[in-house]
Amino acid sequence: MRPGRQFFLFVVTGGAAALVNVVSRIGFSRVMSFEFAVLAAYGVGMVTAYALARRFVFQGATQSTSRSFAAFALVNLVAVLQTWLVSVGLRPWLLSVVGVVGLADLIAHACGVIVPVFTSFLGHKHISFRDSRP
Repeated sequence: MRPGRQFFLFVVTGGAAALVNVVSRIGFSRVMSFEFAVLAAYGVGMVTAYALARRFVFQGATQSTSRSFAAFALVNLVAVLQTWLVSVGLRPWLLSVVGVVGLADLIAHACGVIVPVFTSFLGHKHISFRDSRP
């Protein structure tokens, strides 16, 4: 698959997973703090992203599902840190500008979800779904 097409499919499937992430965070925010809701939603989005990426983006991966999921989770440790820092760091500033908690939470979290797109693509391409054939 051409690299440009592969990145495009990664962005599309990642966008779907990001939507699942943000919507689930809204639900989680009803029962837990924003900071914990961002982490819980990231887990839901990560499982969605893995399933979509394996099926539509990295079809030529030769690693076992368990091995590629473990690598996927490891790459996502870096991404969740980026997401959490941006979301939680941006929220107070947005609250002072926007003044509406729900809107500030949504904008901060959406920005946090977008930030790791490039680092995640490279990590998943070269680690999670690399071709393990010699």
